[in-house]
Amino acid sequence: MLRRPWVGPLAFVVLAFVAFSLPPYLTGDRAAARVQSDWGPHYALLVVHVVFASVAILACVLQVWPWFRGRYPVWHRRVGRVYVWGGVLPAGVSGWIIGYMTPFGPVAWSSNVLMATLWLLFTWLGWRAARRREFRDHRKWMIRSFALTVSIISNRIWGAVAFIVLDGRIPEEDVQNTIAGISTWMGWVVPLLIAQWWLERKPKRKTAPAVQRETVNV
Repeated sequence: MLRRPWVGPLAFVVLAFVAFSLPPYLTGDRAAARVQSDWGPHYALLVVHVVFASVAILACVLQVWPWFRGRYPVWHRRVGRVYVWGGVLPAGVSGWIIGYMTPFGPVAWSSNVLMATLWLLFTWLGWRAARRREFRDHRKWMIRSFALTVSIISNRIWGAVAFIVLDGRIPEEDVQNTIAGISTWMGWVVPLLIAQWWLERKPKRKTAPAVQRETVNV
């Protein structure tokens, strides 16, 4: 962990986010849900989505930790199965349905449906690559899947920023849908672009130590 200083802060943020977001959906109290809808099955699907998305986001912290992958490859595979089948699959399918029935307008609808589709697709492609032992492709697809898994945290940040910027500047009846549209799109597009940049970046070439260079020159 010391050689990967981002692991600790990532784990802390994810744990704090889950500790804040999950409990209201474990009470069975429909009024405690942070998203309300008149559509009958909405609450049940929302609970399914939040619970299994929490499994996915907790599992993915271990999956992207290089020390854990290298030290415990068997557990990496086991946690990976939990991430795919006990996290992303049920959370993605329920999220797709919830996104399709969103009460926040067509901008949020299109974002939620596309994001859920890509989340399921990237995860499946990563799982398939691992089954084929194409580990380089597996890593790339799972990094993209990871970006979409943690994008819910980014979504909340963009929502707060949009509220601060737009409060009092647009009609009150449009605020909720506008903020939802901005936060849903920015929430997952920005992390996915960062992940793609990370995959395409050129690593720095290691230079030989000065003593070794002098020896070669001699």
